[in-house]
Amino acid sequence: MKKLIAASAAVLMTVTACGSGAYDATQIPAKPQPKAAVAPAAPAACNDPNPLRSYAPAGASLDSQALVRIKKNRRLIAGVSADSLHLGSRNPISGQIEGFDIDMVKAVAKAIFGEDGHLELRVISSPQRIPSLVDKKVDIVARNMTINCVRWQQIAFSAEYYHSGQKTLVPLDSTVTSTKDPKLDGKTICAPAGSTSLDNLKKQNPNVIPITADTDTGCLVLFQSGKAYGISGDDTVLAGDAAQDPYAKVLQEKAFSAEPYGLGMNKDDHDLVQFVNQVLEQMKADGRWMESYNKWLAPDLGELKAPPAPVYGRPLPR
Repeated sequence: MKKLIAASAAVLMTVTACGSGAYDATQIPAKPQPKAAVAPAAPAACNDPNPLRSYAPAGASLDSQALVRIKKNRRLIAGVSADSLHLGSRNPISGQIEGFDIDMVKAVAKAIFGEDGHLELRVISSPQRIPSLVDKKVDIVARNMTINCVRWQQIAFSAEYYHSGQKTLVPLDSTVTSTKDPKLDGKTICAPAGSTSLDNLKKQNPNVIPITADTDTGCLVLFQSGKAYGISGDDTVLAGDAAQDPYAKVLQEKAFSAEPYGLGMNKDDHDLVQFVNQVLEQMKADGRWMESYNKWLAPDLGELKAPPAPVYGRPLPR
């Protein structure tokens, strides 16, 4: 029987962070349940020649419409994860949410408000990422979200701030060598709901039985309880899962998808996107981006020579 290591039930909470680092958290436990994967509705046709194109930071201003709104609200509201180790997870000692994704939004908040960096972190699940932006419940989402053409029809993205890829996690004693391995046929594999991982998994091995959970911890709990044989998702997330469970391993296979991460924003907030792209450029230039990568991701994912280069050229809406 697998030993449960540092996995908790998925939670839905709101966390407020200010420059002081103090957090006020309300936690509502939610027992993760396996869900049969449901085929998504057919997406609208996409003709974007390059979904990685974002709005050039030239002309970014603190006096633009979105930035004035955020300053009037006296805080930047960011949708994040609290259970993706190394990306966005709650430190059990300090109680604070920390990680690579969190460093990105902290830098944006600091650029808007100065050293105080008024930042409110709202914990959301994968399926809540886009609705939270569309409904304007958050200003920005930093939750390992892949930039793609279909999503650009609903929201706007920053330039790529990290390049991930999908792999699969299995029990430590498994003889499976890849996600395509016939030994996985008929096995139950968990992938986060509302993510690109689910579709990628079905394409890579249509013979597995996919189930979903709303959070990364939800998939880990299903794996550790024996309800899922494995987990398929971004290598960043799986590295965090494996770090919490010594009875798990990530398959040493080439990533079978490209997952360029972008910070998500409301489709109308193109001026905020420009500002965020300016902040990301500054982080990459002055070493803060690499410092964050080396702290949170390098120990599991290895050395990285340089951050991803931004791609601009998306026409501003008229």
